[in-house]
Amino acid sequence: MEEVSTRYVVAALGFALGLIFGATAQKTNFCTMGAVSDIVFMGGWSRMRAWLLAIAVAIMGSQALHLAGLVDLNKAVYLTPSFGWFGAIVGGLLFGFGMTLGGGCGAKTLVRVGGGNLKSVVVMLCIAVFGYMTMRGLIAMGRIPLERALNVNLANAKMAAQGIPDVLTALTGVALPTARSAAAAAIAAALLWFCFKDAEFRASVPDVSAGLILGAIVPASWVVTGVVGNDPFEPVPLASLTFIAPVGESIQYLMTFTGSTINFGVATVGGVILGSFLMAVKDKSFAVEGFTNIPDMGRQMTGGALMGVGGVMAMGCTIGQGLTGVSTLALGSFLALVSIWAGSYCGMKYLEEGSFTGAARALMSKADSVDKAPGSTI
Repeated sequence: MEEVSTRYVVAALGFALGLIFGATAQKTNFCTMGAVSDIVFMGGWSRMRAWLLAIAVAIMGSQALHLAGLVDLNKAVYLTPSFGWFGAIVGGLLFGFGMTLGGGCGAKTLVRVGGGNLKSVVVMLCIAVFGYMTMRGLIAMGRIPLERALNVNLANAKMAAQGIPDVLTALTGVALPTARSAAAAAIAAALLWFCFKDAEFRASVPDVSAGLILGAIVPASWVVTGVVGNDPFEPVPLASLTFIAPVGESIQYLMTFTGSTINFGVATVGGVILGSFLMAVKDKSFAVEGFTNIPDMGRQMTGGALMGVGGVMAMGCTIGQGLTGVSTLALGSFLALVSIWAGSYCGMKYLEEGSFTGAARALMSKADSVDKAPGSTI
């Protein structure tokens, strides 16, 4: 019997993890943009706590794998000594603003495609095209030299990686494993405390389930690519969940099937769509939805384009950086995550006010009210 290639085993397992992700996100309505929207417009924090719980679980699982020697997270793209602060900030802002216009992040777009949303099909295509243009096409001609000029090489400071543990070791001299354990424990404990101190969240089975399951998929993905895929003859690059570059690679794979090889990312994209579809059919929530008018179409396409460009510049989306990247404790991932939050908030204000000038006035008014609040030092 012919032995199955490692890359096909990794792809099959990635497809299975994508199925779980898609079904869970569809069932629990897990959505990063929705989490921000709940806070801005309704003051609700349950969905944000679900996301933060997923981050805590991802950090604990990923760091445990690294400390146990099962996976070397330093091989992940997030922990290179090249600190791309500009891409993390600008790309994160663009992605956050774009996901608001597009009605959800890259992962949510795939989930909605599975649920029958034709608008999300168009958004997905825009993410793929503009993401690939930014990675290797026309936009890359400007992005690559800009990154080379602005990225900070932390190797000059005798740091092998841009992780928080590396920074702690450089500043205090404490052993790197100790710094890693302390940083992971402190961040995860703070997130868990914030999540479970809220009685409403503790009572919400969908939100708690989403955080636990989706967070666990991140270290499970490290195992698939870093342990199962650790074949000396056919090694698979270490990777976990992310949904910007893989969407572009998926479209390319479908167009050039005979000349392409499937990988973990492409397989997870297919799994997410199918998992969402199956759950939507099971729950009888599958419904075909199209654009309401031309402005709606233009707004959604713009959102997809911004997510494609921003996601590549920031080296990931709300899942790729917000879960996977943060699980490695990379500085750039935390910076990208905060920038995505900020971009999404600006996008909310833009949609609320109906114009950039109105959004700017609302943001300035908000900042002014904070400055003049009791106890302000200004």
